Amino acid sequence: MTTTASPVPESTPEHVPEHVSGHPPESGGPVDCGPAGGTAVARPARLIHTESTTEIPVHLLFRDAPEPAPVRLRPVVVARRADEGGRGTGERPRPRGPAGGRSEPAVPRIDPELVERPARVLPGVVGVFAGMCGAAGCAVTSWWAGVLPPPVAEALGPAARAGAAGLGPAQWAAYAGAGALGLFGFGGLARGRTGRAWVLGLFGRYRGTVRRTGLMWVNPLLLRRRVDVRLRHWRGEPMRAADRSGVALRVAVLVVWRVRDTARATLGVEDHEAYLRACVEAALVRVPVAAPGAGRGAVEAAQDALTRLVAADTAPVGVEVFAVRPVRVEYAPEVAAAMHRRRIAALDAQHRASVLGAVVDSVEDTVTRLTVRGLVELDDYERKALVKDLTVAFCAGRGEAGP
Repeated sequence: MTTTASPVPESTPEHVPEHVSGHPPESGGPVDCGPAGGTAVARPARLIHTESTTEIPVHLLFRDAPEPAPVRLRPVVVARRADEGGRGTGERPRPRGPAGGRSEPAVPRIDPELVERPARVLPGVVGVFAGMCGAAGCAVTSWWAGVLPPPVAEALGPAARAGAAGLGPAQWAAYAGAGALGLFGFGGLARGRTGRAWVLGLFGRYRGTVRRTGLMWVNPLLLRRRVDVRLRHWRGEPMRAADRSGVALRVAVLVVWRVRDTARATLGVEDHEAYLRACVEAALVRVPVAAPGAGRGAVEAAQDALTRLVAADTAPVGVEVFAVRPVRVEYAPEVAAAMHRRRIAALDAQHRASVLGAVVDSVEDTVTRLTVRGLVELDDYERKALVKDLTVAFCAGRGEAGP
């Protein structure tokens, strides 16, 4: 809704006498007659000198109307995707990362109950004694049944024939018990070596690890897996890598490692050595390697980064990595020629810059000494000529002396 307003002051009276206002009445205007019938002062005509249009809100025209009541909005709560609980929309849950927006790399997880623990074994003397007892029991049972070998029976004489009772159920039971005792006694003997361990399992269940050395007795029903726990090193074949500029490289690395947790290294992964090789190859793809000819600081930084990354990947499977050192770094065959030319050009430019700097310093020192000592007095033209001649002479001399 729009209205037109006129800036006419409200204090100006509608009937203003001529002698008061000082303005003559305009011709053609209406004449106001007083009550006495005399001549009245004509009313001045209203003139709109300025005109403006203003928008007035509707709610200001209707003051009596009630104002609209405010509506309280409830906070919107977005429920978790139903698919995270196992059923619902079928949409895949979005990965949740840290506040920075970048998700952390996934760390392999192993069964927390799969941890190395010592197995129960007995000294080897116990197994030897049990085996000898079983052998002696078999010999006594044979004498009892009268089935001793002929040389032994002749050696014993009448005593061997006196105790002969034949092979009956009792004799067979005695044979079974004595034989089982002998088999368990001698069959459970094992020899532990320094730097080697035995991982024991029974019907697919982990039963412990044996790190003892010397003769010992282990339950023969347990499955034994030998694991090397010594400090070992592995040098792989040249693998693909890249430097900070993305140039393809071939790198051969030396890995110093050992098995820390025999249970996880044997049962947590199919082959821990193959897993270590795969982790090293993946780390070379993720970490930039110092290019051939790089400084010592860049080489050490690359070694530290590779060691930390490989150690973090292999720790969950019980493998401890001490160092991952690139021992041979070379450019890939497809870029070797181009990088060789580029390196030669860079070395040549560096050599030229060093030679030019040495020549300029020599010329400056020579001219300064000649001038300061007062040996020669040179103007600008002569100074320029002397500098030119000295520069040519020094450059020619260095060029001839060079290789």
